[in-house]
Amino acid sequence: MGQPYPPPRPAGGPRVLGGVRRLCRWVTAAAGALALTGGLIAAGPQASAAGLVQVTGFGSNPGNLSMYVYAPDALPAGAPLVIALHGCTQSASDYSAHSGWPQFADRYGFALVLPQTSGANNANACFNWFEPGDSARGRGEALSVRQMVGEAISRYGSDARRVYITGLSAGGAMTANMLAAYPDVFAGGSIASGLPAYCASSVSAAYTCMYSPADRTPAQWGALVRSAAPAGTASWPRVAIWQGTADTTVRPANATELRDQWTDVWGIGQTPSRTESLTAGTTLSVYDDASGSPAVEVYSVSGMAHGLAVDPGGGPEQCGSTGTYYLDTICSGYHTARFWGLDGDAPDTGSLPAPTGLTVTGTTDTGAALTWNTVAGAASYQVYRDGTRTGTATSAAYTDTGLATGTTYSWAVAAVDAAGAAGPVSPAVTATTTGFTPTCHTASNYDHTAAGRAYRSGGHTYARGSGQAMGLWNTFTTHTLKRTAPDHYAVADSGCPA
Repeated sequence: MGQPYPPPRPAGGPRVLGGVRRLCRWVTAAAGALALTGGLIAAGPQASAAGLVQVTGFGSNPGNLSMYVYAPDALPAGAPLVIALHGCTQSASDYSAHSGWPQFADRYGFALVLPQTSGANNANACFNWFEPGDSARGRGEALSVRQMVGEAISRYGSDARRVYITGLSAGGAMTANMLAAYPDVFAGGSIASGLPAYCASSVSAAYTCMYSPADRTPAQWGALVRSAAPAGTASWPRVAIWQGTADTTVRPANATELRDQWTDVWGIGQTPSRTESLTAGTTLSVYDDASGSPAVEVYSVSGMAHGLAVDPGGGPEQCGSTGTYYLDTICSGYHTARFWGLDGDAPDTGSLPAPTGLTVTGTTDTGAALTWNTVAGAASYQVYRDGTRTGTATSAAYTDTGLATGTTYSWAVAAVDAAGAAGPVSPAVTATTTGFTPTCHTASNYDHTAAGRAYRSGGHTYARGSGQAMGLWNTFTTHTLKRTAPDHYAVADSGCPA
């Protein structure tokens, strides 16, 4: 298994840049390249562990990811949802088998979604945390993960207010980006051996972040989060940061910069409210919000190298199994689950049941009309679109507006009692807005980029919206792109009926 980030460039000359988008390589001797990447430059391993179920058709999937789910038997409606992102050269099954998260899904009762990338996206099967086309809101891999959240909420009846995300290494870096881009989706996150949100926007910058992170001010780091989030965001996820002091792949200084970034976003200082000594030489630093609740927690594991902290055994605070980048120290999953509140009771959901009979009665180019059965005692209703609260209705009907044409959405509703407590969310329904006619465009990669149908990154071309790889950015490579929605194009070389 190769390094879970692009390996460093030795002083003697360039080598393969594991983690470069779409198998991009520096030209060197093949033997040296294979030695540096551990021979892992093909497609990543596929998940096949018992208990994992692959879910397909979860959305347009512009990031070309696979969705795997671990859902305990008899999972109740309104349970939390956890998203777990593996590191480079790993897979959903590998992360499921070693991280310990499935046992906490069983213990605390939540659905676990494990997105998976592959060598088709990245040479070492890393999530492309350093690519703007994959890490920004509504784009590439980030959008694919967001679509998995919506699918899981619909499929398992998960509570849209209790969605959490965690990740290791490159998965940790992508977790930071997801928390910044989708603070309206995630209630909390946990970044293990990762980097600050939007620390890099290119491969070369990724190296700098990993080995010599920029010493920005908290305000500068916080500004990167605020600029990535929807305008006007005032509520932020609670963030746990895990870092080994002996990590030579992602330098421990990154944990400090992460701390600075998220405490600034929360508007709190960088002096911990308290510290605590845990097992395995772990120091916990807690940063409380204005109400005295932990907003940011930093776990510094003394002597731990690059990887995820696990603690095999049968004790209540133990979890996981050892392996490459799974290090026997302390169970990070246990402490993270407690930080998120997964070990306690669900938040007050009121006494009203979930509405029944939710139906989309009609769609327009930019809107959809919804109705549902009245819930006795309901003072109002909360309406959720794609897992995010989008409006409030005082009757059993709502018209959602401002939607994109030719786009599929899902909706769910919850009844609110006279005290203002919302009940469980209803099963979701989906519908597609009208009014868009697909078009086809055949041209060189250069002309597609010039026309705005594609974008250039690292000398390569990618279809705008879908993020599909199109090859080198030049006038000699030709593709047909099908415009399936505004600002969304897909490669259609095999035929474009539009």
